[in-house]
Amino acid sequence: MIRHRPLRYRDIPECARIVATHPALGPRYGDTIRELPGVWRRLLDDEWAFTSAVFEETEGTEVRIHGVGISVFVTDEFFRAAKTPPFFWLGPELTRRIAEGRSPVLTEKQLCEANSRDGLNVVIWQSGVHPDDVKRAESWEVGVNAFLENHRGFRLNELIVQAESPEHFIGMLNAGNLLYGDSDGSYRDSRQLDPQRAVMEPHLTGLTRETASRQIGSWISTLFLYRPPHLGFSRSEQRLLWAALHGRTDEELSDALCISQSAVKKTWRAIYTRVTDRMPELIPNRLSEEALTQDRGREKKRRLVAYLREHYEELRPISRKLLQREAAWKRPSTVPKPTFMRDVMRYPKS
Repeated sequence: MIRHRPLRYRDIPECARIVATHPALGPRYGDTIRELPGVWRRLLDDEWAFTSAVFEETEGTEVRIHGVGISVFVTDEFFRAAKTPPFFWLGPELTRRIAEGRSPVLTEKQLCEANSRDGLNVVIWQSGVHPDDVKRAESWEVGVNAFLENHRGFRLNELIVQAESPEHFIGMLNAGNLLYGDSDGSYRDSRQLDPQRAVMEPHLTGLTRETASRQIGSWISTLFLYRPPHLGFSRSEQRLLWAALHGRTDEELSDALCISQSAVKKTWRAIYTRVTDRMPELIPNRLSEEALTQDRGREKKRRLVAYLREHYEELRPISRKLLQREAAWKRPSTVPKPTFMRDVMRYPKS
C-alpha cells in the first residue's frame, strides 16, 4: 500500500539520495545535489511557504520511501525568471538560490497577504519518484490525492512543473497541464511532442487561472476554483482543524501540535464561537446542553469537519485585515451617492 504524509527531518537523507540516484534528476542537479539536504532542512526550519508529501509503500513490516513532492510559493521575480528563455531546471536553481541566501520562497506573512489579495504562483519541486513507480496506477492515484489535498483552497494564479520522465510528461498533459512555449509565451496542448525528447531539455508545463478555465474536466483545473473564506480562522485554529481532518482525538492533536490538552480545548471553544457568530446554520442549535458537553460536542465537530472537507479555503493562511477590508469595500454603501445636481449646488459658481 502506498500512502503520503508531510516531510519530516528524518526523511531528508533518504529523499535526497533518491533524487541523487534518479536517472533524470541526478544529472540535472550535478554538484548542486550536495546542497539539497541542507536546503530542505531550512524549509522545515524557517517560516517559508511550502507544501510537502513523502510517498512511502508498506509491505509487511517494511516501509520504503518512493520520493517526496514539494511545492513552493515563490516571488513574482523568480516566476518571471523561470518563464524567460532560456529555461533552467527548477529544482537545482531553487536549491542554489536558497543555499546562497537568496531564497525566492515567500514567507508565511507574504503568503497570507498574497493569498488574500493578488494570488499565488506555485513551483512544483521534483519528487524523485522512480520511473518504474511512476508507471503504477496506485502511485498516480496517491500522487493526485496528495497534490489536491496540498493545493486546494489557495488563490492560485499560476503553477509550473517540469517532467522527470516521459511517463511523467504524458501524465501531466493528461491531467490538464499545458506546455509553455518559449517562442510566444503562451500555454498550448503539445501531445504531439515526443515525450522522450521533451524531457531532455529544460521545459515548463503548467496552467494559469485563465487557461484552467479552458481545461474543464481536468482534475488540475479544479485547483483554480477559488472562494474567499467566510469564517476567518486564526492560524492556530487552522492548524488544529487541519490535523482534526484526519480523525485525531484531542489527545492526538495535543501530541501532533505540541500543545497542552487544555490549549486544544480552548482552541475548540474559540473555533465554535467563531462558527456560531458567522455561520450559525453550520452548528446544530437544537442539541440539549447535555449533548453539547458530551465528547466536546461530537455532532458539532462532525458537521464542521464535513464542511471543511469541501471548503479548504477556510484552512489556508490569510490576512484577516485584508479580507475584512476587501469585504467592506465590496459591501453596498447605505450612504446615498451625490448626484451631479447635488455637486453643482454644493459648489456654486461664483
